Amino acid sequence: QVQLVESGGALVQAGGSLRLSCAASGSTLSINAMGWYRQAPGKQRELVADISSGGSTNYADSVKGRFTISRDNAKNTVYLQMNSLKPEDTAVYYCYADKLRVLTTTRIWGQGTQVTVSS
Repeated sequence: QVQLVESGGALVQAGGSLRLSCAASGSTLSINAMGWYRQAPGKQRELVADISSGGSTNYADSVKGRFTISRDNAKNTVYLQMNSLKPEDTAVYYCYADKLRVLTTTRIWGQGTQVTVSS
């Protein structure tokens, strides 16, 4: 049993910064990759960044050089540091964690947090 709670979303002006947090609780030892998706109104949900259990990271081309994903296993938390924010970053951001099962992997989702970037 794993639960994810997100925080950090806000209204910010273009060029500003935010840090999103996603705290996991429960049976966290079986978690493999963690990451962040976002969904803007009228658009398909897209992967923003992910991080493996070993610390390897991947980013969407649109956020490379501006966003940084990290994880702190002591706090059971994954972060998304967002710098140089643009209006096109406006979306609901969802964190996830992949929990290993005997034959497959279950993806667990946070509740989402709103990020709004004004011009």
